[in-house]
Amino acid sequence: METSKIIRRALKFAFPLLLGGLILWWMYRDFDWSGLWAALDGGMDWTWMWLSMPFGVLAQVLRAVRWRQSLEPLGERPRMMSCVHAVFLSYASSLAVPRVGEVLRCGVLKKYDGVSFTKSLGTVVTERMVDALVMLLLSALTVLLQVRVFMVFFAETGVSVEELAGRFSTAGYWVTGACVLVVLIFLAVLARRLAWFNRTRNLCGNIMDGIMSLRGIRRVPIYIMYSLGIWVAYFLHFYLTFFCFSYTSGLGVTAALIAFVVGTFAVLVPTPNGAGPWHFAVKTILVLYGVTESDAIVFVLIVHTLQTLLVMVLGFCAVGALAFTRKRCVGEKAGTAGHERTLHSFKS
Repeated sequence: METSKIIRRALKFAFPLLLGGLILWWMYRDFDWSGLWAALDGGMDWTWMWLSMPFGVLAQVLRAVRWRQSLEPLGERPRMMSCVHAVFLSYASSLAVPRVGEVLRCGVLKKYDGVSFTKSLGTVVTERMVDALVMLLLSALTVLLQVRVFMVFFAETGVSVEELAGRFSTAGYWVTGACVLVVLIFLAVLARRLAWFNRTRNLCGNIMDGIMSLRGIRRVPIYIMYSLGIWVAYFLHFYLTFFCFSYTSGLGVTAALIAFVVGTFAVLVPTPNGAGPWHFAVKTILVLYGVTESDAIVFVLIVHTLQTLLVMVLGFCAVGALAFTRKRCVGEKAGTAGHERTLHSFKS
C-alpha cells in the first residue's frame, strides 16, 4: 500500500514535467539556437523587458490584497505581508508541482496567522471562479475585437480557413489534442477530490463558507477593481515584452491581447508554469500574425524563461521573509479581530 502511494506521488510529480518536456522537445528539436544567442546578445531591447517585470509582481500583490479582503467576512484577518508571501510562494511551488501552490498558500496563513485552512481554501475556489469569469469576458472582448482583423487578413492574403488549417501540421494537432485530454483528466481528478471533501461535513461546510464569502464583502467595487487590476497587470507584464523585439513591436495591442488570452488558456494544462503548451499556443498566434516561426520561437522561449525566473525569485524572497516572520498566537489574533470589529461598529 505504501509503495503504491509513493508511485502515485512520483507520477503526480513527474507527469507534468514529462508532458511539458515532450512538448518543448518537439518545438525545439530542429531549432537553430544561434538565433536565440543573437537575440540575447544585442538583438533585443532589454529596457522593455525590465519595465514589464514590476507588473508581474503587481499582479501577485493585487491577488494577495484581494484574497485578504475575501477572508474578512469569515472573521479572518491575516497580516497583509503574510498574504503576499503566501501568494509568492504558491506561484513558485507550482513550478515544481502544478496547482500545489493553491493548497500551500492556505497552509502558510494557517501556520503564521492561524487562519482556518478550509475556509481559506474556500476563498481560493471563489478566486478561481472570479478569475474564470474575468477571462471569459476578456475572451469575448478579444473575439469581438479580432473578428474584423481576421476577416481583413483572410481577404488581403487570400488564405482560407481550410488552407490555414492545412498549415497546421499533424504533430500540431496531436499536441493540441494531448493538451485538451490532459485538461479533461485534471478536471476529472479535481471532481473526485471534491467528492471526497463532501464526505466530511465540517470540512465541506468551511469550504462552502469560504466560497460564499463574497456575499459579506463590504467594498464590492474595490474587490472588482482588484480583480480587473490583476489581469490588467498580467497583460501588461506580457504586452510590454512585444517591444523588446523588432518583429513583434509593430503587431499592436490587439495581437498581444489574443496571444495573451490563448496563452492563458494554454496554462490550464498542468505543466510547470504552462511550459510547453504556453510556448506552442503563443508561437502559433505570432506565426498567424506574420512572425516567422524561428522568431516566434525565440520570443516565447526568452519571455517565458525570464517570467518564470521572476516567479522563482519572488518565491525565494518569500521563503526568506517567512523565516523571520513571527507567528501570531491565538490570543493576539482574537484581540486584533475584536478591536477591528469594535472599530467597525463605532464607524457604523
